[in-house]
Amino acid sequence: MHTKKSNRNFILFWIIAILFLTGWYFFWQVKTKGVTSVASGFLDLLPMDAAKREKLKTVGYFADYLTTKDDQEKTFIILFQNNMELRPGGGYIGSFGILKVKNGKITLLQTHDLSNFDGRVPDGIEPPYPIKETLKVASWKLRDSNWSPDFPTNAQKAEEFYYMGKGEEKFDGIIAINTNILTSFLKATGPVEIEGYPGTYDSENAVLNLEYQVEQGAYDQGAKRGDRKLVMEPLAKSIIEKAYSLDNSKKLQLAEIILDDLNKKDIQLYFKDADLNSHAQLAGWAGEINSGWDNDYLAMVDANLGSLKSDYFMERSFEYRVDFSGDVPKAQLKITYNHSGKTKDWMTSDYLTYLRVYVPRESWLVDAKNIGDKKFVDDLGKKYFGTIVTVKVGQSKTIEFDYDLPKNFSVSDYNLLIQKQSGVSDIPGKVTIVDKNGKEKVLNITLAGDWKFN
Repeated sequence: MHTKKSNRNFILFWIIAILFLTGWYFFWQVKTKGVTSVASGFLDLLPMDAAKREKLKTVGYFADYLTTKDDQEKTFIILFQNNMELRPGGGYIGSFGILKVKNGKITLLQTHDLSNFDGRVPDGIEPPYPIKETLKVASWKLRDSNWSPDFPTNAQKAEEFYYMGKGEEKFDGIIAINTNILTSFLKATGPVEIEGYPGTYDSENAVLNLEYQVEQGAYDQGAKRGDRKLVMEPLAKSIIEKAYSLDNSKKLQLAEIILDDLNKKDIQLYFKDADLNSHAQLAGWAGEINSGWDNDYLAMVDANLGSLKSDYFMERSFEYRVDFSGDVPKAQLKITYNHSGKTKDWMTSDYLTYLRVYVPRESWLVDAKNIGDKKFVDDLGKKYFGTIVTVKVGQSKTIEFDYDLPKNFSVSDYNLLIQKQSGVSDIPGKVTIVDKNGKEKVLNITLAGDWKFN
């Protein structure tokens, strides 16, 4: 009973925080009219750039949808993704919640551990490569449903597995949340201490401390396996209390931090309502692969395959060079993985990832270095090069892809879109563009979200 209550309150915290607290300053005080118009007028007065202002207005639109007193119940499935164990859509899905909202109030919240729920999903669905080959998993289930870097694809697949597991709810939306959100809140609230548990949780150590408490510390303290997540309830309560006691400037800071998490794809949104989903897409919060982009394109997508929680220690960087000085435009991509872990233990091992590099569909791989067997697949309007990459604890590895870009690409109308994978920390990179005369333009960037060069 205590475990169910703990999980329920922990998930309730995230729901309140993300769906409601972000819009605190304009919808809690609105009683008789929609928040969108009120928020728009208020936000127009704030000192911020136009893009951020429009995104905050979009939050107001969502808040309006959730708080309108229309006697209509809205139902959502919330996917909790642990990006310390990275998957293409964010992180390993260990649990999910069912949330119902009516007239601005939560009317139902259920939680499900996927180790139990997936037992209800029939066996026999062939998992995508290389889940079966590396993890020895014979059947595809909800826990692995986020195998695409495209969130709308993952959202629909998760819903499909939910119904296969005899789930009965009809969803108005699907939301994915990565573990990084915990760090974001503690940046605004400051550190918290939890009575009965050792240590302090702050923005620097909270994810690691919580992972240790759940996986190891609870057993050291004599807890039963079913009670190892009890820390989540007092942690959630402590953060909620501090969040609601913040002054107005700190609450605005918290709202902006959540917006940053949306921009970084640590929160991804999918709605059945076409107008609502359109707002999520325009804000860049739908987690989509841009299948309609018809110029140069790059996305680097990793999938941790049985490497425990080693993504906590993985540092990535890249160099991308495009050369127009020859007859055919050529691209060279170097990706460096640095495994900063010191030793193998309960959460760290040698890193094993299935890397997919998405490029323009008509691209042609010429050479590759430091990789294993290669796969070439058309997907989401792109082509990807797929390969297994291993990195030992405490070591680094740089891999390289040399490929021809489509012949119709020219430097005169060159555009580049690099899309960031959900769940990956900021990635430092260098982009070099060489024109017809061999002159180089070098751009040092940090890939915190999707990035465009025109």
